[in-house]
Amino acid sequence: MTDVLVVGAGPAGLTTALQAVAHGASVRVVERRPDAFRPSRALIVHPRTLECLRPLGVTGELLDRGDIAPRAELHLGHRRVSVELSGLDLPDTAFPHLTLVRQADVEEVLAQALARRGVTIERGVELTDAAFTGYGGGLVRATLRSAAGIEDTTCRFVAGCDGPDSTVRRLAGIGWRGASYRQEVVLADVELTGDLSPGVVHVAAGRNGLLFVFSLGEGATWRLLATRPVRGAPDAAFGQPGGDVPTPELQRLIADSGLAATIAEVRWSAKVRLQHRLAAAYRYGRLFLAGDAAHTHSPAGGQGMNTGIQDAVNLGWKLAYAADRERCSELLDSYGRERRPVARKVLAMTHLIFFAEASTHPLPAFLRGTLAPLAAPAAPLLMRQRRLLAEGVRTLSQLRVNYHGSPLSQVGTAPADRQLQPGDRLPDATVTCDGRTVRLHELTASPGIHLLLSRDTEQPDPLGPRVHVHRLTSRPGGDLVAVRPDGYVGLHSGPADPVVLRSWLDLVGASPPCGGTGHGASSY
Repeated sequence: MTDVLVVGAGPAGLTTALQAVAHGASVRVVERRPDAFRPSRALIVHPRTLECLRPLGVTGELLDRGDIAPRAELHLGHRRVSVELSGLDLPDTAFPHLTLVRQADVEEVLAQALARRGVTIERGVELTDAAFTGYGGGLVRATLRSAAGIEDTTCRFVAGCDGPDSTVRRLAGIGWRGASYRQEVVLADVELTGDLSPGVVHVAAGRNGLLFVFSLGEGATWRLLATRPVRGAPDAAFGQPGGDVPTPELQRLIADSGLAATIAEVRWSAKVRLQHRLAAAYRYGRLFLAGDAAHTHSPAGGQGMNTGIQDAVNLGWKLAYAADRERCSELLDSYGRERRPVARKVLAMTHLIFFAEASTHPLPAFLRGTLAPLAAPAAPLLMRQRRLLAEGVRTLSQLRVNYHGSPLSQVGTAPADRQLQPGDRLPDATVTCDGRTVRLHELTASPGIHLLLSRDTEQPDPLGPRVHVHRLTSRPGGDLVAVRPDGYVGLHSGPADPVVLRSWLDLVGASPPCGGTGHGASSY
């Protein structure tokens, strides 16, 4: 029997599987497509996403494959404005930059990490049914269909990471609220001639919308992304690539944007219909939703893949820690209570950005096509305000997200440091631990719960293999901070109270269950 059956092998599914197996769960990953989806749709990884993935041991390889010092050129009429997207004023993270990396590379790195842990992706395998079984409905009987036939398998949990047309969401009977956009995205991998700086993201503002050209094409030098009003009858599901876009239409999009470039060759093109929707719930019993199965929106701000990965990092450890416990409803309920409000805000933000980027309404069209070129002479001065740019990236990256209202966010006896609240993301900072100077996120860069003790905090009794203890001799006082596997503060207490600490560890499933050492003890 498997602890977690992950349905879908996109970034959210692979991250859910990797987070779960890293915390001791047994995992299967099934994907209905026989081959990995290509070409990539997502191209940006945000700082917070890299922080979340760091304990899983994949961040270094992602950075090796990506561009960690990206530069953009804004084409505003006849003027160009250069923007540096690295070295941002973000002192509380190890990744003060945007990272340009293809979704294909992200998936490959995650899949390789899973393979090293003994988990392979079962492609061409489709979930067709799921029903609760066992005593009190404590298990799920899942029916899988493949070329080899029909298989019935039993698992403790199903993680539905199977996209906007989610089978798991349909089987769970969870509503899918929202609407479609009147605009569609056009994607193409092309060779261009013209005065384009190599290795740079080019952004051109026209009355009909923004046009982006990334040096991340697959099979060609450039990836083109533009928006236009929906044309013709649908020929693909929402979010999936439809038919080819004729070269003259691609060239017209470039010309309308004002970008001085000509298409020399088209290697691939597609149009993609868009929608903005949110699942009515993230959980039904032992069925869970993450990524595009739980929320879908426009590509504005590069939120899709990043929000899905952050969902998965939140969900994976909770499923692993709940797998060997009978009472874990608060832990499992906390996933939807924490992540669904985040998705609601992301939907609102992307809707607003997409309106500004793509709407043909007179106001945004005037701002893009007329006002932006007129304001271009002042743009270099604005772009030099690095603090403003950093704050924008902080918001897009979800570095501001907190879980203050979560049942997992608790305060013990009054702590001396009131700035760090339970539910906050743990900021990175330089500390002293075991006689060496180190960054906090380096200390917490391994799976499990991390217990941070101030200089005078009493050493707790042994807490089991899921808890790592670090004494910060550079921090005076007797505070205790428990950091969850996804990098958020779960418990903050003053003078250590062993009863409060063990109660919180029991709540999150990190203390060994009665009569054993813990389902995931061998992982540490």
